[in-house]
Amino acid sequence: MDSVTQVMLGSAVGQATLGSKIGRRAILWGAICGTLPDLDVLINFGGAIEDFTYHRGFSHAFFVHLLITPLLVWLILKIHPDTRPYKKRWIRLVLITLTTHALLDSFTVYGTQLFWPFSEYPVGISSIFIIDPFYTLPLLAGVVIALWLGSGHPSAQKMNTAGLMLSSLYLCWTLVAKWQVDSVVEQTLAARNIEATAIETTPAPFNSLLWRVVVMAGDRYYEGYTSVLDNPPRLNLDAYPTQPELLADIADEWGVQRLQWFTKGLYSVRARENDVVISDLRMGVEGSYVFAFEVGEI
Repeated sequence: MDSVTQVMLGSAVGQATLGSKIGRRAILWGAICGTLPDLDVLINFGGAIEDFTYHRGFSHAFFVHLLITPLLVWLILKIHPDTRPYKKRWIRLVLITLTTHALLDSFTVYGTQLFWPFSEYPVGISSIFIIDPFYTLPLLAGVVIALWLGSGHPSAQKMNTAGLMLSSLYLCWTLVAKWQVDSVVEQTLAARNIEATAIETTPAPFNSLLWRVVVMAGDRYYEGYTSVLDNPPRLNLDAYPTQPELLADIADEWGVQRLQWFTKGLYSVRARENDVVISDLRMGVEGSYVFAFEVGEI
């Protein structure tokens, strides 16, 4: 998710965990811990493909969160020694904030390596767009009210909890919406006799009502849109060519295999001037994909 959302989620978790005991400092440290996992974007992993596929790796892993939590709590207690009686709550605040950051990211399409180093599988449930105000605004409202009233105020805790509950319910709704869209996709593919090798459904920007669909099928892929409000449900799919044969001479290259794995098979191959380009079809729209990489020459 976007940085603002992660800061709000961390702040809300901080308030819920320790705000009634130490005030606004809980919100501040929740915001800080909610930001930490995404600092891996500052690391140069050695190349464009490496930066793309190692992002949301070790910094989002539950195992790393367990290891780093004691160190962060030690630092916090050095800065705020008067809060030592709440050491166990600090541990909960830090650990929950780090893990909820990673879990929320896994609901987007990108791919989050929650189980690194035991598995690099990029978990991507793809039920929420990376920026969704319907998820973020309840968190923002709860945190702002808590800051305005004072973190120790009983109503501050109630409003913050309400914000967390509303955002969590919305996240559950996105799973229901995705299930409905996936059913429409299955019916459409069966009706058109399309044998898919990979399918992805993901919300269009800033909402969970309109969904984008990408289907891989041999030397072509399909893109279309459907809405959970359509009655009866409908999905129009437009076909586009891809040229997997361009990878024949470079199929064993690390970058090619890495992109094929990370995209879960949802990629296109095309010639661009003298270059072979792999585009991740999961993010962007036809003609304007966010991630495209030159992997070889013709």
